[in-house]
Amino acid sequence: MPDDLDRRIIHGLQCAPRVSFRRLGEVLGVSEQTVARRYAALRRDGVLRVVGLGNPSAHGQVEWIARLRCRPDAVDPLARSLARRPEVAYVAVASGGSEIICVIRSPDGTGHDELLRQLPRAGAVLDVNVDLVVRTFGDLGSAPWTGPDASLTPEQVRRLTADRPVPADPPQPPGTEDLPLLRALAEDGRATHTRLAELTGWSKPRVARRLEALEAAGSLSYDVDTLPERLGYRLNATLWLQVDLPLLHAAGERIGGHHECAFAAAISGRHNLMAVVICRDTPDFYRYLTTRLAGVAGVRGYEISVRAHRLKQSASLIHHGRLVHPGLA
Repeated sequence: MPDDLDRRIIHGLQCAPRVSFRRLGEVLGVSEQTVARRYAALRRDGVLRVVGLGNPSAHGQVEWIARLRCRPDAVDPLARSLARRPEVAYVAVASGGSEIICVIRSPDGTGHDELLRQLPRAGAVLDVNVDLVVRTFGDLGSAPWTGPDASLTPEQVRRLTADRPVPADPPQPPGTEDLPLLRALAEDGRATHTRLAELTGWSKPRVARRLEALEAAGSLSYDVDTLPERLGYRLNATLWLQVDLPLLHAAGERIGGHHECAFAAAISGRHNLMAVVICRDTPDFYRYLTTRLAGVAGVRGYEISVRAHRLKQSASLIHHGRLVHPGLA
């Protein structure tokens, strides 16, 4: 079972996905060999994947949150089918197995229509609700959802992120010549320059130059996919919040900074703020609702979708309880 050091290593990688094991070990106060060994075990066991991705916004893509209420017997086949689609970035089954929550990436803001038209008819899908992701909240590494005792201190986060480049805004799309590098990073976002040179056929200096240029241009982003339940955090819920509009931004920033919150975004629709919350168990979740969430001004209504199981997380499929590359499942 992963321990607090494993969780701190994961938090460090969330802050700086390609940080060297030596630097991370110095910040954590352990040896480079210990960090490398722990990381290898987490990756081998399918608990953790670091992947590099082309930034969707650099291609003009937007994201939609879809909630599909289905007949229970139709949920699993439909969820598995959605998880296989490249434009679907996240798939989870919630609400006792009667609801699918997914994230759809669309290049022009309307591409989700074609996907939704292909959904099964004859009553398998009882209701569909689709909302646009208007803005996400929270800074990289600021909300590790692992709790304060298993997280890095603000000073440790600062040490890891001090030399992180500020990406261009708006981000610039990568060139076609960068596709081999992006494909290699989608397999392993922490692949060494030597390994990336082997996979792309480039020289190591060229790999280093293009990595630096893509990160500075905002063309390349990293995701640190994890399985929270394998780390001792077994309750995952999506909160659909109604927030007074003048207080929406402040509420989003505050909730996005909660260590229990893995994702927070302003969305269109009746519920204008959603948050994915990860807790150890039901009492921990109740404590979060009645203390930290209850203290956020402007929240006047909410719904809760408790996740039953997850099929896709960003760039990884969940296959037999392990995170795997989509091409390997």
